[in-house]
Amino acid sequence: MLSIIQIIIVLGAIVLGARLGSIAIGFAGGFGVLLLGLSGLPVNRADIPFDVIGIIMAVIAAIAAMQRAGGLDYLVYLAEKILRQHPKRVTFLAPIITYLMTLFAGTGHTAFSTMPVIVEVAKEGKVRPSRPLSVAVVASQMAITASPISAAVVFMASILEPLGVGYLQLLAVVIPATFLAIFPTAFLCNYLGKNLEDDPIYQERMAKGLVKAPAGHSDYQPPKAAKLSVGIFLVAIVAVMVYATAISEQVGLIANPTLPRNEAIMSIMLAAATVIVMAAKIPADEVLKTQVFRSGMSACVCVLGVAWLGTTIINAHIDEIQEFSGHIVRAHPWMLAIVLFLAAALLYSQAATTKALMPAALALGVSPLSAIAAFPAVSALFVLPTYPTLLAAVEMDDTGSTRIGKAVFNHPFLIPGVVCIAISVGLGFFIGGLIL
Repeated sequence: MLSIIQIIIVLGAIVLGARLGSIAIGFAGGFGVLLLGLSGLPVNRADIPFDVIGIIMAVIAAIAAMQRAGGLDYLVYLAEKILRQHPKRVTFLAPIITYLMTLFAGTGHTAFSTMPVIVEVAKEGKVRPSRPLSVAVVASQMAITASPISAAVVFMASILEPLGVGYLQLLAVVIPATFLAIFPTAFLCNYLGKNLEDDPIYQERMAKGLVKAPAGHSDYQPPKAAKLSVGIFLVAIVAVMVYATAISEQVGLIANPTLPRNEAIMSIMLAAATVIVMAAKIPADEVLKTQVFRSGMSACVCVLGVAWLGTTIINAHIDEIQEFSGHIVRAHPWMLAIVLFLAAALLYSQAATTKALMPAALALGVSPLSAIAAFPAVSALFVLPTYPTLLAAVEMDDTGSTRIGKAVFNHPFLIPGVVCIAISVGLGFFIGGLIL
């Protein structure tokens, strides 16, 4: 009976957080931990994902410094040039751009800056904006599970290394699996929804003068500091990958490193932020005012509350979970992807879902191959239409084609998201079988 009450507490906290939205997801997670403790469940400091939060904070600090220096504007400028050259192919090009930007930055918040451009180019090419926007949002979420500096990937690598799977091996599977899944998903999206000129809501908004005409090419000229900040951040990413590879057990160039991988990522990213502030000569206090910094710190609170909540309940009942589901997951490894998908839809964070469930999955006897193949399923943040990048896409599409239906789940992101994850998982099993 007590276990049922604790499960109700966890689900109640997650639902409450989802209803309140934004940073309140983390607030509600912490509230749930409090109630679990009062119910008699042991609450352990070790269940708080301090490493994950530290990596997110350090990476966000570097990206925020780059944004203040104009680096993100420069990347959006490059993206705009590519999209405007081929407006009819925006449904294929937009997700590639958001994927690569997230892969580069380690956070999906970079997608915010590209959405207005995607809408503009789609209208220029007479393409229904919901098509490129839906797959672009999904691609930015999927890329988190492939980024060399994302907290989810770093944590995943840390629990796989004792099982003989290295950091580069993990990346060698998840990067092609998630990237290649974009293309069939984009092809499908080209057939979802009515053509823009046939959409009655678009016609109605046009008649009311609510749809702005495409603005055309911008006269933006990237300043030197913007290019410099992007270069510094790119060097930092390369340094992280090289160092993480050098200290891995599989390569072993540096034995018994004094600077472990997680600490190296955090220190390198903070060092990059320092160099950007000095080289670009920007006021350090203005980094705090950037949109990336605010969104990133909100993500930290969400991971703190939600991952702590999930890990607490799972660790307290790990024996029962193993007894109930261990043989099922071992017999049908693909079912792990379904579990991760459903959990991510509620936990709203790739890092939080990975931290809460992957160690338990491996403890149940799931093979490293199955765990890596199922890993992209932690990107199912699009199921409930309340995730920030999803809401931003809806708000920025003034044609009304990207809209949330009355049934809540009938929104343009669900089908592309499910398809992209399903294909990624299938490719993960195939590619992983060749590499591992």
